Amino acid sequence: MGTEQIRRWESGALAHAVTDPFGQGPLPWLRGSENYFDDTGQVVPWYVDPAVALDEPGIPAPRRSSERSSPRTADDVRGQIKGFASTGAVAPGEALDFHITVDPPQQFSVDVYRIGHYAGDGAAKITTSPRLSGIAQPAPMAAQRTVSCHHWWLSWRLQVPTYWNNGAYVAVLTTVDGYRSHVPFTVRDDHPADLLLLLPDVTWQAYNLYPEDGRTGASLYHAWDDEGRLLGEKEAATTVSFDRPYAGAGLPLHVGHAYDFIRWAERYGYDVAYADTRDLHAGRVDPSRYRGLVFPGHDEYWSVPMRRAAERARDSGTSLVFLSANTMYWQVELAPSASGVPDRLLTCRKRQCPGKAALWRELGAPEQQLLGIQYQGRVPEPNPLVVRNADHWLWEATGASEGDKLDGMVAGEADRYFPRTALPEHTDRILLAHSPYEDADGVKRHQETSLYRAPSGALVFASGTFAWSPALDRPGHTDARVQRATANLLDRICKRD
Repeated sequence: MGTEQIRRWESGALAHAVTDPFGQGPLPWLRGSENYFDDTGQVVPWYVDPAVALDEPGIPAPRRSSERSSPRTADDVRGQIKGFASTGAVAPGEALDFHITVDPPQQFSVDVYRIGHYAGDGAAKITTSPRLSGIAQPAPMAAQRTVSCHHWWLSWRLQVPTYWNNGAYVAVLTTVDGYRSHVPFTVRDDHPADLLLLLPDVTWQAYNLYPEDGRTGASLYHAWDDEGRLLGEKEAATTVSFDRPYAGAGLPLHVGHAYDFIRWAERYGYDVAYADTRDLHAGRVDPSRYRGLVFPGHDEYWSVPMRRAAERARDSGTSLVFLSANTMYWQVELAPSASGVPDRLLTCRKRQCPGKAALWRELGAPEQQLLGIQYQGRVPEPNPLVVRNADHWLWEATGASEGDKLDGMVAGEADRYFPRTALPEHTDRILLAHSPYEDADGVKRHQETSLYRAPSGALVFASGTFAWSPALDRPGHTDARVQRATANLLDRICKRD
């Protein structure tokens, strides 16, 4: 991206890959389409303020709501309401602290939702806070591109009741004057379950450009210069903090991938437990309690303890399911905050330190040695997924035949098998899709979907595309063949009849 001039209002479209049709979907049940499309169907960054957008040439204003009282999305320039939680995952009976800024200071409330099918609603409201007094917190601190709000005062403590179900939750923050933002968190427990869903909070934070204000914000991809221009990876942060809100509406990029899987899995009654990838890193996940670990979407950043935990799970007989592409690409480190809270700082040096590689494949441990395939590259436009080995049990009862094309199922990013890279030890290995496409330079590439059985008996599945999770339960993207194939896989892992 270099030093090309980019207005701050356009930054989200570039930094958050708005052109990727499977990178959106923050929560259709919590927001209206007016935050995303103008009258011609053009995508609008979700943090655009209508009043300001009208003054910015070339920026489409969101469609106005007919109801003056409808909530408006907070942005990072004015910070009408923004917040973060003291930890990503919490157990029933524990407390979760929220640090929230409100500008101008006024009362606000917090509605807590749990993600699930809920008869098609996508979530259920679990509790609502009392009216709370909001204050304008101090400006975020920045040191060498690392932005932190660790100095914000405590705004609200949620004591999680012991009877709450484990799951993915969202706290919806709403001011009296109608601005709204979100804070995702996870409720986990140690009870055995068939499947453990691991929410990719490490990757979510890597992409977090908060605050997207044209001055301060930085992610592992972007930062701003003194003139408000958005810079690329060479000038980006090498360390980012979990002690800050997520940019824009307060929801991570690609959060929809996880929520798509959750709604589908709970609709069909799978026994699912929940944790974050930082739980995997910290050793809080005991794989022996589960038949399979599910990684639902865009899980790009992995620490050494995360990978070792996944390898131990596979080698002890616990299956692994990777429903996206570009998994385990960058190696990262997690460190405590300045106050000693574990795993609040995420570091990935990428290519900023000469001689210090950060790609797993450049460190002598290609991701294919666990996944069975590995990252190929971006897919500029959605392409069909071409079925291969249609007589395999994964495709059973899907109606798919050899060579059938599943429209739009290769999108965003794609993986493939690299013949010169070692495969993991296996007793059975098969490629279940081989899908040609052209990259942005017009070069012919292909995507592949992989499944192998480890000597322990564990199955390891990698979809090799961003489009798999959205095909399960995202309006406009569902595919019955992918739904059935996923059920065939999970039923076998869970030993269902």
